[in-house]
Amino acid sequence: MTKKILIADDEQNIVISLEFLMKREGFAVCIANDGQEALDKVRSESPDLVLLDVMMPRKNGFEVCQEIRADGALQGVRILMLTAKGRETEVSKGLAMGADAYMTKPFSTKELVARVKSLLELPA
Repeated sequence: MTKKILIADDEQNIVISLEFLMKREGFAVCIANDGQEALDKVRSESPDLVLLDVMMPRKNGFEVCQEIRADGALQGVRILMLTAKGRETEVSKGLAMGADAYMTKPFSTKELVARVKSLLELPA
């Protein structure tokens, strides 16, 4: 069965490159351009994994992560936070909020694909 990934980011160039990369790897992809839309799509689309930007309009990635983790129906959703904010405090905060992994921008596409596959327990 094809795994579904939600890309939640407000920067179109990043969305386009992530969408291309994930589709090339065989994943189904849906897009959210802000935090509230990300939450709505998590509930309506039931993605297996969310690539979640931290700095977004309406709700930031930390708030989205916290709300997903607070909803018992969404416990199976994996969260990989992608952000330019790579200081130790942000990484710790993201993981404390319930993110499964945290990567800083810019990132290696090869490393990102490997991380996504490991979170979804797929062979690399």
